[in-house]
Amino acid sequence: MRRRDLLLLAAATAVIRNPASAETKAPRIGFVQVGSRQESGSLLEAFREGLSALGWTDGNNIIVLDRWAEERAEQLPGIVKELIGSGVAILVTGGTPATLAAKRAGATIPIVLVGVDDPVALGVAASLAQPRGNVTGLSLSSSEVIAKRLHLLQELVPRLRRVAVIVRGDPGIEQKVQDIRINAAQMKIAPLMLQATTGTALELAFARLRSERCEAVYVASGPLGPAKRAQLIALAAEARLPAIYSFRVFPVDGGLMSYGADYRDLFGRAARFVDKILKGAKPADLPVEPPRKFDLTVNLKTASALGLTVPPSILVRADEVIE
Repeated sequence: MRRRDLLLLAAATAVIRNPASAETKAPRIGFVQVGSRQESGSLLEAFREGLSALGWTDGNNIIVLDRWAEERAEQLPGIVKELIGSGVAILVTGGTPATLAAKRAGATIPIVLVGVDDPVALGVAASLAQPRGNVTGLSLSSSEVIAKRLHLLQELVPRLRRVAVIVRGDPGIEQKVQDIRINAAQMKIAPLMLQATTGTALELAFARLRSERCEAVYVASGPLGPAKRAQLIALAAEARLPAIYSFRVFPVDGGLMSYGADYRDLFGRAARFVDKILKGAKPADLPVEPPRKFDLTVNLKTASALGLTVPPSILVRADEVIE
């Protein structure tokens, strides 16, 4: 056998004996979510699709290590620490709790945040145009979206004057509450702020909003877990009040209406940040980008049960109408 053939055979044998050798050279990306894979697995899928469109194939020339806190935010610091210890090159963090956990862990590696209301107010970026640190990504344009949700409620209830706003005690919630107050005041709507993080607290919140004669409900919390989401939808139905939510999963599960950023699009775009950073760009030089796609979903069956007629002005703009 010629020397050249022997060398080729030796190289092939080395690859067969060590199939992970190509893998070890692939950059590892930590993907962190406060929710569950069952609830939010489509976001991981969108991220992988975004990577694939840029030439990165998970399990081949890039390794995505996905971790889920299963709605237990207290698990996030440990998850972040484990991923950093495993040698990930970049952390992709979904939402405020995961982003803060990464920042507070002292991570010096690049962090690509996705779906954070205001990274500047949260203290993880110096400005949207020039983040300056190791964090960049995609925000939620909170104030504009809040105004849109309030206007949608006002279209449903033309003489709307009092709205109950349900929030959780999430990190950074103060800025969201302030934005809601400012936008509501401009529309001459009085907001009743109610913080509820447990099932019992939700029941108490609805008891109070009914006693305060609120005419609609604005749910500023995230998608929650299936049980709390079902409870929230049921309480709104029992109170016979129109409610608007931030996430499409609410009207899909029986809520009235949702308006918010298209999260699949956000996570697909997060892949571009990862691609640029892996090719040498610094997070400090990559501006934080706002959403570009928004979804309006309306459940007509729920509207009918509430005795509401959804105006054509809303239906014509809806991305999805559930009948």
